[in-house]
Amino acid sequence: MAKLFLDLGPLRSNRNFRLLYLGQFVSLVGSNLTLVAVPYQVYRDTHSSLWVGLASLIQLPFLIFGALAGGAYGDRFDKRALFGYSTLVMAAISIGLALNASHNSHSLWVLIALAALWAGVGGFSGPLRSAAIPYYVGQDKLPAAYGLMQLSINVGTIAGPALAGFLLALASVSNLYYIDALTFVLLAVATVFMTPIATTKTGSAHGLFRAIANGFGYIRHHRLAQAIYLVDLNANFFGLPRALFPAVALGLYHAGPQVLGLLYSAPGVGAVLMALVTGWLQHVTRPGRLIALAVIGWGAAMALFGLVHTVWIGLVCLAVAGAMDVISTVLRNVLLQGAITDEFRTRVSSIQMAVVTGGPRLGDAESGIIASLFTTEISIVSGGLACIVGVFALTKWRPELWRQTKDHKDAVV
Repeated sequence: MAKLFLDLGPLRSNRNFRLLYLGQFVSLVGSNLTLVAVPYQVYRDTHSSLWVGLASLIQLPFLIFGALAGGAYGDRFDKRALFGYSTLVMAAISIGLALNASHNSHSLWVLIALAALWAGVGGFSGPLRSAAIPYYVGQDKLPAAYGLMQLSINVGTIAGPALAGFLLALASVSNLYYIDALTFVLLAVATVFMTPIATTKTGSAHGLFRAIANGFGYIRHHRLAQAIYLVDLNANFFGLPRALFPAVALGLYHAGPQVLGLLYSAPGVGAVLMALVTGWLQHVTRPGRLIALAVIGWGAAMALFGLVHTVWIGLVCLAVAGAMDVISTVLRNVLLQGAITDEFRTRVSSIQMAVVTGGPRLGDAESGIIASLFTTEISIVSGGLACIVGVFALTKWRPELWRQTKDHKDAVV
């Protein structure tokens, strides 16, 4: 039974990982407040799911460029220092969001612009954090470390949106942004006590675009990495109807902010329950095959979510999807980090960050557009089914993922 449950070893034995883990958890709760507050504000001001999707799509180029820049600089400078500085910048942006929201004549365009900048800086810091984990815990502890990170991320996705729904019902939206700013400050303080990370110092410190291009060149010949990125992009583009949650809560369910918060939290509930029993993932012999099956389960759960207009069934479907996402995420990270070289680690993590966080924003636009052309239900169901079809197409195009074994790195052309 001990092999079934989550391994707490990296938290017990590694001070650096413990500081990163606890600091990130606090910050994740705050970030999820903002991730609910922004679409809530947009929908409240426009009453349009299309606008919610477009506001998220506008964030995409900022997020992608931020992630790629973070990867390029993270391979040549101290990741810990860059991560700390970027969190302080995000605190300042959150304060700007709060000030705009508290103004009687608050601007929709200021909201969208600051949210885009917030996403860009978040994209910069993401690969720094992800690439720091192998340095702090070592290769043998990666499954346990990523399982713990998934637990932290998904507890944050439960606590943050649930708290957001509670605060939106009782207080102004600006309070959510102020809390988020405080959590970023706490995370920055935690980074001060972490050990600096040595870098490879490859290339010119000023060759940002060349470093980014070299990272993409590395991925261009890495078929396994391509498959890992694409299977995640497929799930988030087609099977994540996040932009429709306000319309589902306020329109289909005829409920209020509390139910909206539960919709955003529900995937996290399933993810936490699965994260608690990720010990068995260390013994999976065909991780690529399980990744594909988990994404199929995600798409099926989302399709059912769109078919049934009962709150509790919808929440269960989202929870099941969250559980499938944990399986996929842990195994994707382990496969990717085990198949790349240290020289490109942060840049590869930055491309992964762009995919992981950019995919949902593309999905927001896709689901918003389909909902505006047809209905909310059609958008959700068609997206879930397209996600399933996408997995079959991907495993045929990149069979390396399906046949990948635990020890075999059939990755590079």
